[in-house]
Amino acid sequence: MKRIFNGFAYTDEPRKNCWWDQTCDIVDRPALSGDVSCDVAVVGGGFTGLSAALRLAEAGYSVVVLEHRYVGWGASGRNGGFCCLGGGRLDDAALDKLAGREDRLNFRAAELAAINFVDDLISRHNIDVDRHSDGEIELAHRPKDMDGFGARVDAVRENYGLSARLIERKDFASNGLSGPFHGALHIPAGFALNPRKYVTGLAATAEKAGAVIYHDTAAIKIRQTTKGHEIQTPQGRLTAEKVIIATNGYSSENVVPSLTARYMPAQSTVLVTRPLSKTELEEAGWTTDFMASDTRNLLHYFRLMPDRRMLFGMRGGLLTGKSAEGRAVGRVRRDFEKFFPAWKHVETPHHWSGMVCLSRAQMPFVGKLPDPGGLYASLCYHGNGVAMGSYSGGLIADLVMDKPIDRPYPQIMQNPLQKFELGRMRRLLMPLAYLGFALSDY
Repeated sequence: MKRIFNGFAYTDEPRKNCWWDQTCDIVDRPALSGDVSCDVAVVGGGFTGLSAALRLAEAGYSVVVLEHRYVGWGASGRNGGFCCLGGGRLDDAALDKLAGREDRLNFRAAELAAINFVDDLISRHNIDVDRHSDGEIELAHRPKDMDGFGARVDAVRENYGLSARLIERKDFASNGLSGPFHGALHIPAGFALNPRKYVTGLAATAEKAGAVIYHDTAAIKIRQTTKGHEIQTPQGRLTAEKVIIATNGYSSENVVPSLTARYMPAQSTVLVTRPLSKTELEEAGWTTDFMASDTRNLLHYFRLMPDRRMLFGMRGGLLTGKSAEGRAVGRVRRDFEKFFPAWKHVETPHHWSGMVCLSRAQMPFVGKLPDPGGLYASLCYHGNGVAMGSYSGGLIADLVMDKPIDRPYPQIMQNPLQKFELGRMRRLLMPLAYLGFALSDY
């Protein structure tokens, strides 16, 4: 497999201190060996792939999931656990210009439907995910962002039919908020969860429905045959009529030609503290259970978890390797102390990084690929894969089954993925993009 970051990014090293692994056992599963066949093969055992596998298995299809390492190894088992609105980076004006108001509203409906999709999955299958937070808080890092929250209240009502709530800086303490912010906006949609427990429960539910999951089984090569597609793996071969690619930021450049240079992995780094005492929480002034993020392009996201550990994450890493990982963790720790100076003495023993995935159009893609045969893909959730990845897995399963789509599926998510400039060297675009984001954040 060919990937655009160096080998370090695809080892266990970036996630070896991941807190989530301490909360949920990794289930042992065998690697695929010999010749196996099924109706639908799913490449990738994360939110998208497992959601698709579950839906297909429940409909009576024989499904095999191929996971390069183990369920939850990639972004699905190492993210911040925000099940919230999102999936694309375009604002309303950009969406209206690109796709029209009707499709913009359809995409916003998909965002809300994605949250409800996850809510239904965990409720219907009784998956314990340490759920908390009734909605999310956006924090204005500049005065003008707070000024803009008034218009955001109207936009939230138009897009989602929800009533957002402004929180003035003077009211932070009574709402359990603090930090160097100029105000906040509460949006009553979404919730936080333990992503490791969620992806583990989703896998177990898919297996119960009849899906088969193989660990340590990379899809090395996919070729079309008279019976569908043949997937070569290190120790065997899988034959399937149709194939779903659900590898997101961990995709390979040479397995599916039509995905080459059409996605951009980008790093995100997370810290988790030891449990905080009631006194420490009161000293910092942060006692809310709401998940929160700021208004920066290279955003910070954080939340106080049920066991009173603080999770704090940040986008913006450009390089991989042991020293680069250390520098990224240092930057996140620096901002953690800037936001919560009362916690400068608090240890952050858990830290890790993972890949989010961007598209050239800054929107997700869910659909059939232009390659010959029955190849489908779903990817590029722009750091919001808990909800949108799960939802898109259900959508892609319905497409594979040729079922009528009875949920929001906007055209903007169906448009073919565009190629990034510079091809395999496209990572060179990121420093310039990040510089632009950083300058616009001032």
